[in-house]
Amino acid sequence: MTTIQALILGIIQALTEFLPVSSSAHLNVFPWIFGWNMPEAFDVALHLGTLLAIGVYFLKDWIALIKGGFNKILKKEDSFEGRMFWYLVIATIPAGILSLVLDKISDKLIGNNLNLEMGLIAIALIIMGIVLYIVDKKAKEKTKYEDITLIQSILIGISQAIAAAFPGVSRSGITMTIARSLKIDRDSSAKFSFLLATPITAAAVLVDLKEFVFNIPFFVGVFSSFILGLFIIKFLLDYLRKGSFKVFAIYRIILGIIITAFIIF
Repeated sequence: MTTIQALILGIIQALTEFLPVSSSAHLNVFPWIFGWNMPEAFDVALHLGTLLAIGVYFLKDWIALIKGGFNKILKKEDSFEGRMFWYLVIATIPAGILSLVLDKISDKLIGNNLNLEMGLIAIALIIMGIVLYIVDKKAKEKTKYEDITLIQSILIGISQAIAAAFPGVSRSGITMTIARSLKIDRDSSAKFSFLLATPITAAAVLVDLKEFVFNIPFFVGVFSSFILGLFIIKFLLDYLRKGSFKVFAIYRIILGIIITAFIIF
């Protein structure tokens, strides 16, 4: 892994982790196309950069959520932040367990068959692109971030497991799609998706921490994904206040077709 490759992959991670286009698909496809040898742990290392971006961007939110969560238990204070903190905790637990199970099933099915993996990524990109477009177009915007319920949180949380097990689905893509199907407005869907991703991404980073190689490419990849990630979060939240997910759905479909063409030809 060269420094230039690490920089490019860090940029790709930042651009695709928060947008509903699947960072795992891109981090699998680009090294495959260009013949780069990317260590598996480097994928998780890049997620450290975007995890830091979420933590910094939503620092005030997380401080308020954690404070509210503990006050709800210790002082019996009822607040939106307290409820939301425990909604996020409860939603993460079944998602974490289910993702471990589905990940093992996925590994057994795909194995080391690279063409099969790329084919499944292409299919997932296309299908989820179509589903995202249809759901977003038909779903009404009735629920704001502050009004998200426990049941909605759990349903959105569980959907993360599918993305964790199958590259190309997209964690942000499927959580935002489920959120929109539950009539949560677009920017609230994105914000909740980002907050929900924090604990499960942090867990993945901690599990693979011992595998990290702390060299120049590592720091370049993490730093680039962190810095650019901050801008992408702001861009998407601002964009979704007026725009739709249509452009991302179209991009997914086009990318899926391009990958399919690479496999065939």
